[in-house]
Amino acid sequence: MRRILREGYQSPQVINAMSVDVEDYFQVSAFSSVINRKQWDSLPCRVEKNISRILELFSESNVKATFFTLGWIADRYPMAIKEIFDAGHEIASHGYAHERIVHQNPRQFFDDVSRSKKILEDLTGQSVLGYRAPSYSIVSDTLWAHDVLAEVGYQYSSSVVPVSHDLYGIPGGHRFPYLVAGGKLLEIPISTIGLAGKNINCGGGGWFRLFPYSFTRWAISSINVAERKPCVFYFHPWEIDPLQPRVKGASVRSRFRHYLNLSKTTMRLSKLLTDFRWDSMQEVYLSNSDVRPADGSHEEVNYVAQH
Repeated sequence: MRRILREGYQSPQVINAMSVDVEDYFQVSAFSSVINRKQWDSLPCRVEKNISRILELFSESNVKATFFTLGWIADRYPMAIKEIFDAGHEIASHGYAHERIVHQNPRQFFDDVSRSKKILEDLTGQSVLGYRAPSYSIVSDTLWAHDVLAEVGYQYSSSVVPVSHDLYGIPGGHRFPYLVAGGKLLEIPISTIGLAGKNINCGGGGWFRLFPYSFTRWAISSINVAERKPCVFYFHPWEIDPLQPRVKGASVRSRFRHYLNLSKTTMRLSKLLTDFRWDSMQEVYLSNSDVRPADGSHEEVNYVAQH
């Protein structure tokens, strides 16, 4: 493993899943206490420009990805979503207005995920199969959301992080895909690696900016090689935008999490895209013949992505 950490390792068999959570800087949960949703339309939008840059990065490395997109964004910037789709990437749902599930009841959640699914399908002309909860808010108290997603017609969710965190997480949860909603829905957790008896997030977001790149490379390589499993990685368009407006009034913790190492993200992403093999969530997880609905609400899928 020392060689992996020092030099990196690109498995010839395992293809990982790359994903983007399409939301703008003012929509993150960390700023919800100081930015009201009614203000969103009055704030300068940067998501279109950042999406274009992300598409350039993916094109340079010949990578296809899944874009979990807010319906609110798709409503206002449909051409950006069409640009993503026309480039051959998967369009999936991130809900409509970035409302955490812990703040919704089942009826409200049904309306939210139905609304976003329809908007995205009307734009692309294709079925939207995947969903990711805002701030990974499928937690122990909101597991009912899986049944709602299956009812609406989603085939997979990537909304659980098996870690302990103040905003999300199911500590001790499955690290790899498992079936929920009576086998009707596949839950695909964000990637973690076990260290010192705990799961450590190695699947992107603020953790990608907090830890040195060598840690992410080692962790993904270890999962690919030692466990023979694909990894799920994610980031946000605002994470490649160090010149974004600074939000006033947010807590020290929120500002630290949001602004840490933004200037380094693009460089690190460029390395990540070439150090490993990547494809969309749909291609990595749904195109494999071993991934099928089965009886049992928490049956883990025995799956190795080989192409």
